[in-house]
Amino acid sequence: MELESLRERLGVSVSDELLNQALTHRSYSYEHHNSPNNERLEFLGDTVLGFVVTTHIYSRFPDLAEGELTKIKNAVVSAKALAPIGRELKLGEHLVLGKGEESSGGRDKDNLISDAVEAVLGAVYLDGGYAAAQALVERLFKGLEIAPQMQAAAKDPKTELQEWLQARKMALPQYAVIATTGAAHRQTFEVACEVRELRQSQRGLGPSRRAAEQAAAAALLEILKAQHP
Repeated sequence: MELESLRERLGVSVSDELLNQALTHRSYSYEHHNSPNNERLEFLGDTVLGFVVTTHIYSRFPDLAEGELTKIKNAVVSAKALAPIGRELKLGEHLVLGKGEESSGGRDKDNLISDAVEAVLGAVYLDGGYAAAQALVERLFKGLEIAPQMQAAAKDPKTELQEWLQARKMALPQYAVIATTGAAHRQTFEVACEVRELRQSQRGLGPSRRAAEQAAAAALLEILKAQHP
């Protein structure tokens, strides 16, 4: 019944199995012998969301350059934008958490809620295909005012590094998770950020994959700016 109420808020049909997985955090998976969690679905949903949003802003802002479109996209798909959508769906109430994450207020953490939004999108994509996922994205973001003014809010190290490379006609950086340490509810991620054309890479640490990517991008950007003023 609980999942049925969530399906009603989503306005889409998706199987219990996929929806349960989309709502299961790795902290619960760790405590229950590595049962399925939502990280893979989050990865898939992030890609689907990015494509839908990119297609939308490409059509809506025909006069904006690539870098400006990137800023808007990054603002739209950020945790800051996704968390309120997840709260509107009451995803926090449905999250399946480990004891440690539960006790530390995980149900109201922006990163967990935004990750769950992406995981749900991934589940909808697998269950109903791209059209179903696209329709859900458009419905969930209907109340969000997407405008060029969003660019300023999206200025983070990953965005700045991407713009720095694009201005020099270079390929985008590559990110890879090198290690994950610590208990499931207090994990630390180590991510490498590499610019192959310049043969440069740096690593960053953070409590989430995204935070570690930002740290790695910031470290690499500092070096590139010093070497190529």
